[in-house]
Amino acid sequence: MKTRTIEIKWAIIFSVVGLLWMLLEKLTGLHSTHIDKHMYLTNLFAIPAIIMMVLALKDKKRNFYKGQMSYKQGFVSGLIISVFIALLSPLTQWITSTIITPEFFPNVIAYSVETGYYKSVAEAEAYFNLKNYIIQGSVGGLIMGIITTAVIMVFLQTKSKK
Repeated sequence: MKTRTIEIKWAIIFSVVGLLWMLLEKLTGLHSTHIDKHMYLTNLFAIPAIIMMVLALKDKKRNFYKGQMSYKQGFVSGLIISVFIALLSPLTQWITSTIITPEFFPNVIAYSVETGYYKSVAEAEAYFNLKNYIIQGSVGGLIMGIITTAVIMVFLQTKSKK
């Protein structure tokens, strides 16, 4: 497990930053007053998410691989970080939904029915609920982590001299 300390550290950092982002969204009214802008602005989290993955992989390259990391080594490391983030996702989603912003689901359900996005409260509730968000967060986080890692490692891998 000592070989995975960097991955665990960055998964925890990522999760804490994600919780801080949710707090920021709540404080700026994206979960209430400005819920109409939420589905667009929440995607800006991709910026700090990508930055954190770059920093995590640079940390692994510098402090574990002594500056020499192949694409495969970096990809595996990013994959492991993504798995740890996905494993932490149910906890962070629970904290978000029950502690940081318990009003989010009722607000987004009401808004989505008001605007006609869903025809009924029952339809909206079937989508906007803790169980569904836990699944989306875990699966989506894993997929996005893998894709992000695959792209980042094109630039971070140690190029062999020919």
